[in-house]
Amino acid sequence: MTSTPTAELSEAGVSIWLDDLSRERIVSGSLKDLIDTKNVVGVTTNPSIFAAALANGESYAAQVQQLARSGADVDKAVFEITTDDVLQACDVFAPVAEATHGVDGRVSIEVDPRLSRDTEGTIKEARELFDKVGRYNVLIKIPATREGLPAITATLAAGISVNVTLIFSLERYREVINAYMAGIEQAKENGHDLSKIHSVASFFVSRVDAEIDKRLDGIGTGEAQALKGKAGLANARLAYQVFEEQFATERWSVLAAAGANAQRPSGPPPASRTRRCRTPCTSPASLHRTRSTPCRRRP
Repeated sequence: MTSTPTAELSEAGVSIWLDDLSRERIVSGSLKDLIDTKNVVGVTTNPSIFAAALANGESYAAQVQQLARSGADVDKAVFEITTDDVLQACDVFAPVAEATHGVDGRVSIEVDPRLSRDTEGTIKEARELFDKVGRYNVLIKIPATREGLPAITATLAAGISVNVTLIFSLERYREVINAYMAGIEQAKENGHDLSKIHSVASFFVSRVDAEIDKRLDGIGTGEAQALKGKAGLANARLAYQVFEEQFATERWSVLAAAGANAQRPSGPPPASRTRRCRTPCTSPASLHRTRSTPCRRRP
């Protein structure tokens, strides 16, 4: 049997998560097909993804009409529609979650971005999203803002799995790992089964490239141009070193002995060309977020 790029990624220990979701993708069988043929083992969403799905999909018409008749405002309608999609996607991925003991088969849903500077509001909505979806394989996505860090800890302490998003710097990544470990420590004190709590840390690559490349263009020299498309990957490699260092500490060893799962690093495709990131970016225990054709790169 001929190996495929996605199969090779999977065999290298990289989990492929689709960075896209819509009701059409669910009901048409497209999502299940990606699991079966493209080695996709999870999904992550954000408000932009859902906005595009709602703008282009007729699959929501009946529910939108029902919500309008019930008097739901825009926020209520968005909450109901997006949690319904995530619930259905969680069910599609349930066999993957069961086969991997919850490591994969995860579906992420993000707290309202307007709460990114509101710690208590984020904690409250994270709980509401978790309760509404009602599936063990859901991940609540929380941004790594300064105010988001204590919300990450509190949500994990409540036994809720978390996807930490919008990580750009190594300094902030270290703070995210600290928030994760603090949450797991508190979850242990609260009597939760640590083996059931999972987390990923979504480190952004392409946006780093976009900013650095713009500055390199401003410099304008040949040497500067030769560095374009490399900063994001270099930053990601350094982030993986941080991951290896922090999850080899005595603090983590105590939690691991109690059944805790390491927080997994995640990254999207970089702005640079595919061939540039083949081997150096493949890291065991990492996951890779991709758009609807999940065959771009190894994180």
